[in-house]
Amino acid sequence: MFSNTLGTALGDFLADDSGLGFSGGAALIGGLLAVVVVAAYFTRLDRVMLFWIAFVLTRPFGATFGDVLTKPTAAGGLDFGTIGSSAILMALLVIFIAYTSMGERRRLEV
Repeated sequence: MFSNTLGTALGDFLADDSGLGFSGGAALIGGLLAVVVVAAYFTRLDRVMLFWIAFVLTRPFGATFGDVLTKPTAAGGLDFGTIGSSAILMALLVIFIAYTSMGERRRLEV
């Protein structure tokens, strides 16, 4: 509950009060998530700590990215609405699952 509340509040702050807007907030949080991924592969930082950092960051990323997809263009969004945004997110999910499955299959064949 803490990470949900903290993440949603941070996403709202970035989008509304920081001046970054929906896209800027999503880009900032997405960049921080990318730093966590790079840290997981190229540093010896504790994996549990990196997991929890990423876990908390997914909340504001979801809030701001969801706003980018659903909000009207006049408000800085892409105006796909809830159905269009759901379709886009479903497609991304399928792509990521397929990519991961193919990588795992290749790893098992070697």
